[in-house]
Amino acid sequence: MATTTTISGGGGGGGGGGAGGEDRVMATAQQIVKSLNTTKEVTEDMLLIFSSFDNRLSNISNLIEPEATGVDQFEAAEKVILRWESVSEASRHTLPWEEAPEEGAEYLAAVDEILQMTEDLAIRSDGEMMDRAESALQVAMARLEDEFRHILIRNTVPLDADRLYGSIRRVSLSFPTSEGEILGDFDSFVDDDHENSCYHERGGSLGDDVCVDLIQPDAVAELKEIADRMIRSGYEKECCQVYSTVRRDVLDECLSIIGVEKLSIEDVQKIEWRSLDEKMKKWIQAVKIVVRILLWGEKRLCDQAFSGSDLIKEVCFTETAKGCVMQLLNFGEAVSIGKRSSEKLFRILDMYDALADVLPDLEALFSDELGEFVCSEVRGVLASLGDAAKGTFAEFENAVRSETSRRPIQNGDIHPITRYVMNYVKLVVDYSGTLNSLLENEDDDDDDESDHLQNRDGDDLQLEGKSPIGRRLLLLLTCLESNLTEKSKLYEDNAMQYIFLMNNILYIVQKVKDSELRKVLGDHWVRKRRGQIRQYATSYLRASWSKVLACLKDEGIGGSSSNASKMALKERFKNFNACFEDIYRIQTAWKVHDAQLREELRISISEKVIPAYRSFMGRFGNHLESGRNAGKYIKYTPEDLENYLLDLFEGSSLVLHHMRRKTA
Repeated sequence: MATTTTISGGGGGGGGGGAGGEDRVMATAQQIVKSLNTTKEVTEDMLLIFSSFDNRLSNISNLIEPEATGVDQFEAAEKVILRWESVSEASRHTLPWEEAPEEGAEYLAAVDEILQMTEDLAIRSDGEMMDRAESALQVAMARLEDEFRHILIRNTVPLDADRLYGSIRRVSLSFPTSEGEILGDFDSFVDDDHENSCYHERGGSLGDDVCVDLIQPDAVAELKEIADRMIRSGYEKECCQVYSTVRRDVLDECLSIIGVEKLSIEDVQKIEWRSLDEKMKKWIQAVKIVVRILLWGEKRLCDQAFSGSDLIKEVCFTETAKGCVMQLLNFGEAVSIGKRSSEKLFRILDMYDALADVLPDLEALFSDELGEFVCSEVRGVLASLGDAAKGTFAEFENAVRSETSRRPIQNGDIHPITRYVMNYVKLVVDYSGTLNSLLENEDDDDDDESDHLQNRDGDDLQLEGKSPIGRRLLLLLTCLESNLTEKSKLYEDNAMQYIFLMNNILYIVQKVKDSELRKVLGDHWVRKRRGQIRQYATSYLRASWSKVLACLKDEGIGGSSSNASKMALKERFKNFNACFEDIYRIQTAWKVHDAQLREELRISISEKVIPAYRSFMGRFGNHLESGRNAGKYIKYTPEDLENYLLDLFEGSSLVLHHMRRKTA
């Protein structure tokens, strides 16, 4: 009569009470068989009767020859394991364990049986038996390793990039740019504030509910079953190697999906700015996705698959994850040591903020000694990016100080350096938190520079109490103003110098007033610049219209209004007309950018010139109006002049040809 051998698992099973009860039943049955001392056939019949009473006695036939029980069980388990070894390589995985769970369960039970025997001290003393057991385990581990790899590969879930990007909330900031490195040549900057604006995206934040598992959940239990036995057998190294190799490839594929390329430092250095900017934006998003989503998903998988060993799960996670982290860090390092140019500042700051933001997550993920190397590398790259940001900002400051273009801006309009610097510093303020932390220990140089500027300009910069970035911006704008003052001297016409200064200082004030810069620089700074603009307006009126007004004075015309010299009056009106027409021709071509300032200047001119002209006409006009060719000298009425003043500062030169009085 054939006996049935059932292999029981050694890693789990029922409760302790059930196992103890079964042991007691089996022991009692064995004692009864021995006491009867009957023939084999009778004994077998009795055992069948006993076994029918309780299924716990289903293995009782093994008690017929108790001295051979261990050997029979081992041989049965060995047969299960070696049966797979005899199958050809091509057909071993024609039926995956997921589709034949009974095959997998039988195989794992066989492994458990042999493991239990190798841990038995009595068996360990039998050299021949141990050799066979170790050989069987070696074969079993090869299959489990192979099956572990196939389960990982078959159950990998591709990354859904669309879902990820749909969960990213972006913040956009407007910043005008032009071709090339603008600070290398401010004159190449296009003047229009709006048409040439592009948006500087500060990356985005991930939703709190984003969670991605890159493996089928049902496969995790199977992975754990295999991992537990490989670790128990001393094959933890092979298990970790298979796991980390497969999962590294998965993470590499994820990096590719979200647009992160494998680039050497040399490759990054060769990329032109616009392409590099796109890669930096993708890097910023990738850092958030990799750390906040992918690595935490990998951490969960390691914790579940290797829950039986804290050390193994940490090793597996570190070996799996450090490759993609280092790939991200290599790009960050390459950017940080690249050529410094002002347009890179905000993207570098975005990279710095993104990495600083995920640093606590990385420290939590790589919390053991094995992961400290990764965290150390992250801190190193973070420091390098911080240094790059500080260096790039300093490069921008130096470019502003050293910008010495000698070509005056046509029409006295706003200089490109003014537009660029003010749009730049407006965006700098949005990074005040980061820059303040980076610049907090670098105020010594500011003190030296502020002393120099105050001595040169006699201006109290009021740096006391300012934040580090506030101090730097205050000094920078003071340098800009000094630079503009020097550029105003390129105009030969003194009046145009003041128009140029009014245009540029007002542009600066408006940018400050309408942004967070006002909080940084303070209301006192704004009021002081508005006072400067009023002074420039007064100086403009004096420089431009004093000669015109001199023509309308009584001195030098030969007496009172009753006996004034007609020749002198003719000369006065002739000179007035010539001066006015000259100013009209020149200053209609000048450009006052701000409509309100343009109107205020016209009103100021009108308030000085029109009353003086009207008064002069009232006193002396009748001396010429009754004579011949009166229109040759008295060309304009006060109303004519007021109308012509409305043409000033529009940026389009006009000429008064053969003008005669428009009103009789």
